[in-house]
Amino acid sequence: MRASLIQIRVDDDESPNSRRLRAASMVREQAGSADLVVLPELWTTGAFAYEAFATEAEPLEGPTYEVMAKAASDAGVWLHAGTIPERDPDGPLYNTALVFSPAGELAAAYRKIHRFGFDKGEAVLMGAGEELVTVRLPETVLGVTTCYDLRFPELYRGLVDRGAETLLVSAGWPERRRAHWTLLAQARAVENQAYVLACGTAGTHAGVPQAGHSVVVDPWGQIVAEAGADEEVLTVEFDAAGVAATRGRFPALKDRRLGLEPPRR
Repeated sequence: MRASLIQIRVDDDESPNSRRLRAASMVREQAGSADLVVLPELWTTGAFAYEAFATEAEPLEGPTYEVMAKAASDAGVWLHAGTIPERDPDGPLYNTALVFSPAGELAAAYRKIHRFGFDKGEAVLMGAGEELVTVRLPETVLGVTTCYDLRFPELYRGLVDRGAETLLVSAGWPERRRAHWTLLAQARAVENQAYVLACGTAGTHAGVPQAGHSVVVDPWGQIVAEAGADEEVLTVEFDAAGVAATRGRFPALKDRRLGLEPPRR
């Protein structure tokens, strides 16, 4: 299957609505060249633009939902539309990922479980999600994660237990920790014998330069494709069936101990 990671530039001088429309146009441009399109984390506001979370928060089926659902339908692609600052009328804000089918229907919503900030920023401004989310495509099963989640391997092992074969990471990762970004993406791929598609942002928002360097990693931990630092659409063709082949040739997951069950087939 073919995937396009849209490493959109996020800068303070572009309004969220302008970027929303631009991102939708970039999704439509993938029609015929991708089966799956992935956007980064909090690309409407910027992942470090904490002061904008409350002012730009929207309901689940708000402006971003409407624009991205239409873009997915127009392009005929599965779309991980990145994340939004979601305003729950009955609770706190959440950092919520939206996944749409090629018909423009909501296939899944994932509220980020691990919030970054060490008792400030996102960690205090947003609530924590509680549910692991997978999405079954014709070619593979997606496991949906967001940015700081990448540092918590138990989350990914839980997704594998639920059948995940392709792990998506939508991020607003800072440039100063770019080495960790690549290293952790490869580690999650190797230990789970899964593809990792990790999409970050370019640009600088709230004074924080972004890492860029979106990356696709195969189940052996090899980098299949990697973007540069600037805005870019990284398109790659990968063999989703290679996950089962890798797990069959080197069946490490079945040797798990500590009372944990091997992953479902």
